[in-house]
Amino acid sequence: MKTMEPETKPEGAIDLTRYSKEKRQALEVTEEARGPRVMDGFASGLFLGSPKFSPLYEVIQKPSPDGEEGEKFLKSLERTLDLHANPDEIDETGEIPDALLEKLAEIGAFGIKIPKEYGGLGLSQATYSKAAKLLGSRCGNLTALLSAHQSIGLPQPLLRYGTEEQKKKFLPDVAKGAITAFALTEDEVGSDPSRLNTRAKPIKGGKSYLINGQKLWCTNGTKAKYLVVMARTPSTTGAGGKRKRSITAFVVDARTPGIEIAHRCRFMGLRALYNGVIRFHNVEVPAENIILAPGKGMRVALNALGVGRLTLPAACSGLAYESLKIARCWCVERHQWGSEIGKHEAIASKLADMAADAYATDSMVRMTSALVDAKVDFRMESALCKLWGTETAWRVVDDLMQIRGGRGYETARSLANRGDNPEPVERMMRDSRINRIFEGSTEIMRLYLAREALDPHLRLAGGAMDSRLSLGTRLLTAIKAGIHYSIWYPRQYLPSLDTSPSGTSRRTRKALRYVERTSRRLSRSLFHAMALYGPALEKRQLLLGRLVDVAGELFALTTSHLRADAILAGKESCDEIKKEDLPTVLAYLDARTRNRVRSLFEELSNPADGKGRRLARKILAD
Repeated sequence: MKTMEPETKPEGAIDLTRYSKEKRQALEVTEEARGPRVMDGFASGLFLGSPKFSPLYEVIQKPSPDGEEGEKFLKSLERTLDLHANPDEIDETGEIPDALLEKLAEIGAFGIKIPKEYGGLGLSQATYSKAAKLLGSRCGNLTALLSAHQSIGLPQPLLRYGTEEQKKKFLPDVAKGAITAFALTEDEVGSDPSRLNTRAKPIKGGKSYLINGQKLWCTNGTKAKYLVVMARTPSTTGAGGKRKRSITAFVVDARTPGIEIAHRCRFMGLRALYNGVIRFHNVEVPAENIILAPGKGMRVALNALGVGRLTLPAACSGLAYESLKIARCWCVERHQWGSEIGKHEAIASKLADMAADAYATDSMVRMTSALVDAKVDFRMESALCKLWGTETAWRVVDDLMQIRGGRGYETARSLANRGDNPEPVERMMRDSRINRIFEGSTEIMRLYLAREALDPHLRLAGGAMDSRLSLGTRLLTAIKAGIHYSIWYPRQYLPSLDTSPSGTSRRTRKALRYVERTSRRLSRSLFHAMALYGPALEKRQLLLGRLVDVAGELFALTTSHLRADAILAGKESCDEIKKEDLPTVLAYLDARTRNRVRSLFEELSNPADGKGRRLARKILAD
């Protein structure tokens, strides 16, 4: 398996000359930050008609890199939550008790992945994801605090790109419990970083920078000791003397003069989220606090988000299992029309979906966490986990609310006050809704994955449509692309081969053959869309979203089967589902996946899409 970054970076193949200045700047910033691509992973192979199962099978078969040390920490975390955390009280007061934060710091929960040499626990992504799963089953506020701190706060950027001096200076304090935050979003800047207005001006001959600006929705910002601040620095000169926007990442001590917490934001859920508006007025930061290099801030941000995205579906798997637990108890306890409500088909189908979704989300996260620990490219897998897991968890908690009825809609305190079982379904629903928005909304994730899926084709054939290139170069590119596709395209119609890893069960081999066969159909559909729409394909976001959703379903099915083999072989664990029940779960997943994928393919040419666009234009014009 190849490492994250190859020795050379292929040139981009997107012709930006036909775009408006604003859109061109946005794409230039994003493309520059994307970095080198390694298109030989499982997720990328799905879109090319050649999914590679062996890397997934290999990593899930390996024992936990942390062994007893990891299990010891997870038990310590569970005990701390049992004894010291009251999620409903945290929700009602809007505050996480300092005593609880101190207990979490004592067990190392603020430095799970920070190496021991810098004062952390030095544990793996696999253990970190299990911790997120445990937190997700208990308290959304604690999950958000610890996730933002370790995934997009200071630890991840410094571990990936920091200098040795930076690591020694900041990480020991962070591991002890110094909370960190990530400051990127602004009033006019959400998913488009090119519009960043916060600026960092070099002073003292470049030895320091003065930061001025304002950040919005800075999670942990109102309680953080250190901030990772993204700011525009003086433009740089690129190839051909062209000026390029420069975004730089800084480590900023929140106690520095000139930093003001202007407002603490309050939300529908996560009512104890330490999120706010942070203002910077002539905040002086030494140049040695720059992460990676000037102008490389978006590279830092995208890497942090790539890992951070995995925390959300990990927490969602915990939420899904907890929802299933609550639903099962109620479905056995509650009787209507002479039988347990769980035996009525309308409710039984929701229970089946809950069980399948919880197991599949957990499997996707565990597999991707293993890829992170193996230091192979995981970005597309992480994005698929985030997209599929957060959408799934929302359906699960919505079904739980429906099953519980009025008792789901009533608050836990009200239930307790009248002597009923105080299940916190109402709080769980409020807290979980943000997961479809956090760290890349569902819509952005679909566009991101579609862009990654198109990348091999753009690099191969994009030059033929690039007006910046000479006619001869464009013609040569077209000829090379034609030769390639004359071989590649017919292969997408060949009979499916058994590419299952050696040692997989008969049930798994059958499922993987389906995945391989459907992957070829997916690759053909993407190619047909490119041929039909050309450069205008980027505007067909609903079509692209359906193709991405097909990949998500195939990824969920693949990881569920491969993990099941590992569980049955005693190489993986699953405490929530009995081994003897796994075949039933997988049988349902198989049938449901086929139904969903069939519907997604049928909807690729949905005539309602165009009618919807026309209606929207009239709404906007009126």
